Formats: sequence, structure tokens, C-alpha cells
Amino acid sequence: MTAEITADVPVRSRRLGGAVKRVLASRNGLVGALLTVLVVGIALAATLGVFGDPVAQDPAVRMQGPSGEHWFGTDQFGRDVFARAAAGAANSLRIAVVAVALATLVGTTAGLVAGYFSGWSGRAILGLTNVLFAFPPLLLALALAAAVSRSWLTIAVAIAIVYTPIFVRVTRGPVLSLREAEFVKAGTVLGFSTARILLRHVLPSITAIVIVQVTLSLSWAVLTEASLSFLGLGTPPPTPSLGSMVLEARSLVTTAWWTMAAPGAVIVLLVVGLNLLGDGLRDALDPKNEGNR
Repeated sequence: MTAEITADVPVRSRRLGGAVKRVLASRNGLVGALLTVLVVGIALAATLGVFGDPVAQDPAVRMQGPSGEHWFGTDQFGRDVFARAAAGAANSLRIAVVAVALATLVGTTAGLVAGYFSGWSGRAILGLTNVLFAFPPLLLALALAAAVSRSWLTIAVAIAIVYTPIFVRVTRGPVLSLREAEFVKAGTVLGFSTARILLRHVLPSITAIVIVQVTLSLSWAVLTEASLSFLGLGTPPPTPSLGSMVLEARSLVTTAWWTMAAPGAVIVLLVVGLNLLGDGLRDALDPKNEGNR
């Protein structure tokens, strides 16, 4: 029986590997993956300085339209709009990745505990989760961001707090049913520790659900960061931010449309790409579709 339980984890790993192929074979998954890789590649190139200094000003070329030298033109200070949009994408992705990683770690752990244990610890976690869910996500993020000093890390932590309850809910439901599963009961009879049962047997069973939620949460985190920057509570200048670029471009859109087009296009491509990728992952990892493949 021990061998059967232990062998179950590699089987799930092979299924996840096959799911990647199924994601790329689906239209939504393939388009989402391509869009995401495109924006991530541009962001990585920006961090390496491929597109030049995003904060360098050149008044001699201010408000120039798209050209071979400046692909998306320049803004009112003569800064290259494409370089700033690429750097803004890098900043948004950095914040989104850190925020979702923290939310995944804390939320999944709390969800495992709340779902597996029915005592005071589970009730306390569920109660705190319900309190956080009572606030609209953007409003809660605004309050948290306004309460601390502005930096990319504090913004990431604020967004992580907002999205942690989602991972608690997503994790807790499946764990409630899995704790009554035969392989969990078998592990308990064999004397396995609670930590081993949760980490080696329960957690791998909900990995697919968590992966899909991570992908979708990344797109929401990008939008939340852009919204905070647009409202003046995002990453402080001179670091480029997609939301602050849209804010600055509002007064220029009639005379310099490209200042709005570049950050807007990056936000749309990244959010749509991550959402399509999440849809592809959800379909590929859904056990109900096993018989249709």
C-alpha cells in the first residue's frame, strides 16, 4: 500500500507534463502562451537595457511620433515611450510575480490547514478569510498601499494580502473532500505524519487547481498594480509604471496618441495573454476532460 501511495506523485507529475502539451495544442492556450512570452521577453530585454534608458530626457525630440529611432514616439519630456512601456511591463511583472508568489504560499498553506483540520485553527483561518473577502479587492489594495511607504515591494505585499483569501478558498474546498479519501486514510493508518500526508499526498492532488489560479491571479495583479499607479499609489517615480504612463497620457491623447497606445497595448496583451493561458490550463488540467482526450 505504501508503494501505491508513493507512486501516485510521479503519476501526477507525468500528467502535468502531458497537460503542457495539451495547453499548447489548444487555441486559447497557445495564443495565451505566445502573448505572455512576447511581453515577458520584452520586459526581460528592458531590464537588460536593450531599449535604452527609460528615464533619459531629450527635450530636442519631445512629442515626436513613432519612427525608426523611437518605435512608439516620445513623450512631453522627450523620453522614449516604448522603452518606458517595456520597463513598465518589467515593473508590473515583478510586482505581480512577487505578490502572487506570496499569496500562493500563504493562501495555499492556510487552505490546507483550514481544510484538513476542523478545529479552532480552521475556523480562525476561515473567519479571517471572510473578513478580507468583505472588502472590494481594489479598495482593500488602495487602503493597504496608502497606509505604508510606497515602494515596489510594499505594493507587492499589499496586493498579496488582497489575493491570499482567494487561494485559501480555492485550496480549502478540495482538501475538505480529500481528507476523507482512501489514500489519506491509508497514510494515517500507516503512521504517516500530518505534514507528510499534506505535503506529499494532498498537496500534489490540488496542484492543478493552484496552477490555474496562479495564472489568473497574475493577470489580476497586473491590473491591480496598474490601477494603483493610475491613482497615484503605485511605484513612485522615476521608475516607469504602466498605470502612471496612462495617467500622464490622458492630457496628451488628442495630440500624441502614441503616449497612451504603448502602455495600453502592453496591459491588454499581458492581461489577455495570461487569461487565455489560464483558460487553456484549466481545460487541460480538468479531470472531467480526461475521457475526451
